[in-house]
Amino acid sequence: MIDLGRHAVPVLAAWGISLALLLALVIQTWIAGARARRQLDAVERRRG
Repeated sequence: MIDLGRHAVPVLAAWGISLALLLALVIQTWIAGARARRQLDAVERRRG
């Protein structure tokens, strides 16, 4: 592993926060896509 010295804690914390935010965005996008898909299916069923 790279020796980060005295900067290890802030650098690793920044990486952890960045990964957590990216994961949250992926999950939010996945949920929004599923919701939109369900709504579109409902509209298509109503139209015939």
